[in-house]
Amino acid sequence: MEKEKLIAKTEEILSPLETENIVRMIKELSFKTIMDNPWMLALLVIVFFFAVIKRSKFVLLFLFTLLSLLALVQYTLPASAEMSASSLLPFAFGCLGIGAVLIYFVFVKVE
Repeated sequence: MEKEKLIAKTEEILSPLETENIVRMIKELSFKTIMDNPWMLALLVIVFFFAVIKRSKFVLLFLFTLLSLLALVQYTLPASAEMSASSLLPFAFGCLGIGAVLIYFVFVKVE
């Protein structure tokens, strides 16, 4: 009995972290909502200045990946329609492009 309550409570807590909910949140997220939220903007600015001051290539690449994936999901995946092969092809090629940029800066361009 207690085990079932624990499982139900765990399921309730983890349900916002399901893939469908995360994709829906990213689709609804836009540049304007980030700029309107002072906590998110402050966090991005702090991380950006840390990366620039410390010259951290990996943190800058993380920010690039985060913002480019946000833009990619926003503009390639439909907001209300179901996912199909024709809607996933631009997303897949965009991810390949982002991956190519990351591979270039991490492995090919060595300082």
